[in-house]
Amino acid sequence: MDLDAVAARLGVPVEEVERVHRLAGDRPSAPLPTRADAPALLDRLAVPPDDAAEIMAGWPDRDSPEWTPELRWLLDRSTALVRADLGGHEWLSPGPELPRDRGPAWRHLYVYAYLALVDVVRGYHREHGIAAGVSWATLADLGRNLAIDRRMRGEGWPVMQSWLTLHVRGGLYELGRLQHERSGTAIGLHVPDAGPLSPEAVDASLDEAREFFPRHFPDEHHTAFSCGSWLLDPQLREYLPEDSNIIRFQRRFELLPYVPADGPDADVEVRRFAFRTLSTPLDRLPRRTVLQRAIIDHLAAGGHWHWRHGRFPL
Repeated sequence: MDLDAVAARLGVPVEEVERVHRLAGDRPSAPLPTRADAPALLDRLAVPPDDAAEIMAGWPDRDSPEWTPELRWLLDRSTALVRADLGGHEWLSPGPELPRDRGPAWRHLYVYAYLALVDVVRGYHREHGIAAGVSWATLADLGRNLAIDRRMRGEGWPVMQSWLTLHVRGGLYELGRLQHERSGTAIGLHVPDAGPLSPEAVDASLDEAREFFPRHFPDEHHTAFSCGSWLLDPQLREYLPEDSNIIRFQRRFELLPYVPADGPDADVEVRRFAFRTLSTPLDRLPRRTVLQRAIIDHLAAGGHWHWRHGRFPL
């Protein structure tokens, strides 16, 4: 395979193609489910109808003219790249960001890789005694993220394609209101777009995690919960009431010292979460909630949001 030619035909930097080639090597990929089985699987993964229709329209059939040799190579090798890190829990890019306006095969290539890995990671879950209900609740984050990306008109996917590799490697589990990431001696907490962040729901999720990880990963020794998020920015206390769910969530954590370059751009992430758009001008964003008004007013005044890290004992 001529990697320079592959990169040129895909319209991506050759360094990114070389990275996929290097990390995947000759490791095994994983087969896609059959076209006949795909609709039921997409439904199980909470994929919305519009996205499911696109995914089926771009299905990698043998005679599909959209699936060029280099596109098939990238699907096979990116699937192998992710599979090779089964059990891993670090951030992982499955491959280069593709020009998604070239059709459903290009737009959903990493979705097909995800679908190919569902049986692989479910086997990993079974080996660790993890209930099917937890597996499916975790893996259904695919549908949630596709819905968010559609609402964001494609602006969300570059982050999501890497985020979703955690799910199909067994690195992250959705337990009630929160998602829990295996991460060294701490369990990393993530807050999905799934309703109010009430203290009761958070408590129940934490209690579930305290039982889940020692039972299913007894060789790992976690001593704390951790979180990195703009949700932990103390500046929010200047705008939100003390009894708001976000402020009550913040109070659980002991903040680490602020390091400006440590984490994503919080101004971008706060807009992604609260407004589901990165390109809408500030003066055209909705002001329906206290949080939305706080974000807009802070940015309009020349302020910036900060990505903060915090921990509390398990």
